[in-house]
Amino acid sequence: MRTATIKRKTKETDIEVTVNLDGTGVSNIATGIGFFDHMLDLLARHSRIDLTVKAVGDLHIDHHHTTEDTGIALGQAVKQALGTMAGITRYAGVHMPMDETLSRVVIDISGRPVLVFKVDFPRDKIGEFDTELVREWFQAFAMNAGVTLHVETLYGDNSHHIAESCFKGLARALRAAVAIDPKAAGEVPSTKGSLGG
Repeated sequence: MRTATIKRKTKETDIEVTVNLDGTGVSNIATGIGFFDHMLDLLARHSRIDLTVKAVGDLHIDHHHTTEDTGIALGQAVKQALGTMAGITRYAGVHMPMDETLSRVVIDISGRPVLVFKVDFPRDKIGEFDTELVREWFQAFAMNAGVTLHVETLYGDNSHHIAESCFKGLARALRAAVAIDPKAAGEVPSTKGSLGG
């Protein structure tokens, strides 16, 4: 089983994340941020990655540190669980609809962290959650997972739907990219023979 647990403690946050890449999408999420918990829950459900997140952060200041640091820890956990990356599919992309919204998410588990994020939100907040933190989370995740990640909302009017289409799109792309390719016979999917540089 490809699993990992990351514990990350700073003066701002105390976070523990556990992933099982070969799970069934079971989640146990508690960050203290309702909308963010919802996004992580659907990430687990649609990626079929079992995900446990326990986060205590300085929410009396704002949601920034908890959101970003959870992205860091989750990215590190996914990277650790992938190990040598032998046999993975590596590349995946999806167009994800959410009512009037359509987003495109494309991933390359390359070992080279890059984020291209072309998403505009019509509102500054979704409930109490700052919409600018969606990008912060994706940035933290991509940099620490070591993936090349392109996220673009092609159109959409509702900020909740836009955020949800991005997270669901990542979930489905991640599900396909981390899957073991039965034709790869344990090979690292790179002409260089390794991923990460």
